[in-house]
Amino acid sequence: MDLTQGTTIEKQKRAKKTMMWFAMISMTMTFAGLTSAYVVSKTREDWLTDLVFPNAFLISLFIIIGSSISFYMVKKAIEKENRSLATLLLLLTLVLGTVFVFMQFQGFADIMDQGYYFTGPSANIVPTFLYIIVVLHIVHVIVGLIVLLVVIYNHFKQKYKTGQTLGLELGAMYWHFVDVLWVYLFLFLYFVR
Repeated sequence: MDLTQGTTIEKQKRAKKTMMWFAMISMTMTFAGLTSAYVVSKTREDWLTDLVFPNAFLISLFIIIGSSISFYMVKKAIEKENRSLATLLLLLTLVLGTVFVFMQFQGFADIMDQGYYFTGPSANIVPTFLYIIVVLHIVHVIVGLIVLLVVIYNHFKQKYKTGQTLGLELGAMYWHFVDVLWVYLFLFLYFVR
């Protein structure tokens, strides 16, 4: 398909989706760099091997997958002109995203309860890596929550209709990206110890 073809609106849609792809690729590179540094640091003599991975991180994995499913179903509801279901699903996604952030902080509390701290004289590189990687992901999720609030606002303004869902699609692309990113980070941090 020739990218120069189509109406101005079609070109704008393609351009906005392309920009989202570039943003997601740059975020992927950031986390690839952090996880690479984690792997390289495993050779350190002070690397912890007895840190128990928090259950809160596992629970948050299922929560964020659920939020991705609910966000995916929003567009289907809008296409079927079921606004009340779309509203319910958007609010469910918002709640699940908020609970996800809460569970991440619970995971930090669990690590500290084991006696491992992220900074200070008793700090170790392993919880510090966990902290940096997870906090950076939380920041991206919080941005996703802000995007979700904008999508909810636009939904209440009835801006999304069949064939007019670009803002919703861009928000969903970003949300699914941070969800898939957490699945990767969880599996990486759980298995690469």
